[in-house]
Amino acid sequence: MEVILLERIARLGQMGDVVRVRDGYARNFLLAQKKALRATDDNRKRFESQRGHLEARNLERRQEAEAVAVKLNGKSFIVVRQAGETGQLYGSVTARDVAELIEAGGFSISRSQVALNSPIKTIGLHTVVIALHPEVEANVTVNVARSEDEASRQARGEDLTVHQVEADEAPAERDMADAEDAAAAEPATS
Repeated sequence: MEVILLERIARLGQMGDVVRVRDGYARNFLLAQKKALRATDDNRKRFESQRGHLEARNLERRQEAEAVAVKLNGKSFIVVRQAGETGQLYGSVTARDVAELIEAGGFSISRSQVALNSPIKTIGLHTVVIALHPEVEANVTVNVARSEDEASRQARGEDLTVHQVEADEAPAERDMADAEDAAAAEPATS
C-alpha cells in the first residue's frame, strides 16, 4: 500500500514522502496513529493544501521536545531491584518501568517513547534513549542496584558485579609472605 507520511518516520521517510509499505503496517500503525494518509489523488491534494499547517505543527512539537530534551538529557534515575550475587536481576527493568521512573521525576513521557531494545537484566548503569520527537532524542542513565547505598556506590564508579575475592585473598597472601620472611630469617642448620 502506498501512503503519504504526515511526519518523519525513522527508516521510512520524511514528511510528505510517498512510500510503499505492507498493508498491515499501514492499517495498524501508520493510519491508526495518524502518521500517514493513503496515497489517493484526493489525499495528495488535501496534503498539499495542509502542508504549511502540518510543517508548522511539526516545528512547534519539535521545539517543545527540544526544550524537554535539554532538561532531561543526562539525568540519572535509580531503580532498586532484587538481584543475585553475580548482579543478575531476579526480574527485569522494562520500558514501562523506565517511563514510570521518568514520570515520577516530573517529566511527561509515554512507554512508547522509551527506546529499550531489550529489558535490563543486570545491575549497573545503563544508558537509555528517550525519543521525544522523531527528530529529538534524550539520553538518561538508569542506575539499577540492590539498594540505595549500592546505587550511590555505582554512581561513583564502583563495579558491584566483581566479587570481593581480592579482599578475601589479601590476608592469606600476607600470611604466606610472613611465613616466607620468617623462614628466610632463621639461620640455616646443616
